[in-house]
Amino acid sequence: MANKIPNGLDKLGLKNIGEIYYNLSYDELQAHEVNHGECKISSTGTAMCDTGIFTGRSPKDKYFVDQAPSNEHIAWGDVNKKIDKEIYDELLDVTLSQLSGKNIYVMDVYAGASKASRRKVRFISEVAWQAHFVKNMFIRPTEEELEDFEPDFTVYNACKTVNEKYKEHGLNSDVFVVFNVEENTSIIGGTWYGGEMKKGIFSMMNYWLPLEGKLSMHCSANVGKENDVCLFFGLSGTGKTTLSTDPNRALIGDDEHGWDDNGVFNFEGGCYAKVINLDEKSEPEIFGAIVKDALLENVVADESGNVDYEDGSKTENTRVSYPIEHIENHKEDLQAGHPNNIIFLTADAFGVLPPVSKLNKEQAMYYFLSGYTAKVAGTERGITEPQATFSACFGEAFLPLHPTVYAKLLGEKIDEHQVNVYLVNTGWTGGPYGVGKRMSIKDTRACIDGILNGSINNAEFDTLPIFNLSIPKTLEGVKDNKVLNPRETWANKEEYDAMLNKLAGMFQENFHRYDGNGGEFDFASAGPQL
Repeated sequence: MANKIPNGLDKLGLKNIGEIYYNLSYDELQAHEVNHGECKISSTGTAMCDTGIFTGRSPKDKYFVDQAPSNEHIAWGDVNKKIDKEIYDELLDVTLSQLSGKNIYVMDVYAGASKASRRKVRFISEVAWQAHFVKNMFIRPTEEELEDFEPDFTVYNACKTVNEKYKEHGLNSDVFVVFNVEENTSIIGGTWYGGEMKKGIFSMMNYWLPLEGKLSMHCSANVGKENDVCLFFGLSGTGKTTLSTDPNRALIGDDEHGWDDNGVFNFEGGCYAKVINLDEKSEPEIFGAIVKDALLENVVADESGNVDYEDGSKTENTRVSYPIEHIENHKEDLQAGHPNNIIFLTADAFGVLPPVSKLNKEQAMYYFLSGYTAKVAGTERGITEPQATFSACFGEAFLPLHPTVYAKLLGEKIDEHQVNVYLVNTGWTGGPYGVGKRMSIKDTRACIDGILNGSINNAEFDTLPIFNLSIPKTLEGVKDNKVLNPRETWANKEEYDAMLNKLAGMFQENFHRYDGNGGEFDFASAGPQL
């Protein structure tokens, strides 16, 4: 669609535009990528690009323009940093100057599968593979829908320029990722990383939807043959992608979703998966998705295009983006009804939490706000102590509003739709990391199956002290019921009790950040009580 003039492009401030490559097809994009030397092609037909010195997001360079009335809603701090409107205007000029006089790629896409909640987003870039990334990651309009497409939000990606005045501006570096909520624009400079565009729009959906009474969520979602919907929340390493991929359930999406009056819907039209140490046997769906139209980032391949997924010499954060159609068992309309079950995944390396526990509404709000997992310590000799990680709502880096806004919305929707909520520990049992062992996949699957088929609701429950969690005494598919009560798996019960108290203290310490923010609801009362 070269040289088609997209609706409203004359209002964007670009001058002396060369060729306009508008919503190119995959074949056209791949031809541009190869001809411009941006990409090579793998042995499976997949384009391979490098994202330069930035192989991940630059969270310290993310800013929101400080202007009314949107600044009254934004939770200012380390996640959402302020930038003056005057500095934004300067950076917008730098951005427009970079993109003017160039051949540009314009991609018009949807964020959100629900017509009642979606946003029309326009991306402008001078790099073909970035247009390819956008085409993969967002929902692709039909030719008919593009005819009268007027964007709600526009992203200018001027990755080839930098802010040379960043010290004068008092900013972190010459990289900038800035959101102007009032003008419905975002500008990117200095970083080529595609994930900035994906997570930038996620941040904006996290701003828009809650103000409309709709919940935005960093989670995966699938739906069963009886139209029962399950949401999976979890930080990196908890098993979110693996456990939500189920041959008997259709994938709604793997990362970003909304929940409006009609039910759950995917924000995206594709997946963005890590591929470091990717193995065909353990993750066949992702492996099989890496074909033509997919886009690999920062991988190492030989002269024949054979990718070495174990090679992390460029980065450990090697990635692939691909249209969700590459996953055979997906929900075609990317939406379903209201959830029956919500699962919070944690990999507790302290060996304290049970493999599955049922939460009441207040506990669900508490553990949602906590966003807990524990990472194994680094490889430094003698260091075996796990490191607790708390990320509000399992996605704190992308929340423009205060976390309690999302937690209260979750509680309202749990009440309205009578949703069951569970905490599932995929971490350690029988002791902490270095003493105990990782929870078996078989036992974790049995817990998930018990939730999805409802059999867990027929179990008798015990109460885990201090945390006051309801844990089943027995569960179909779990061979040794001792594993359901973590204290029973420890050889030294006194050591377990000490670790239980230690972890409870970490939860309480983290939760002080919410002191006074609960309003009429005392969130902390639903957490551990020492």
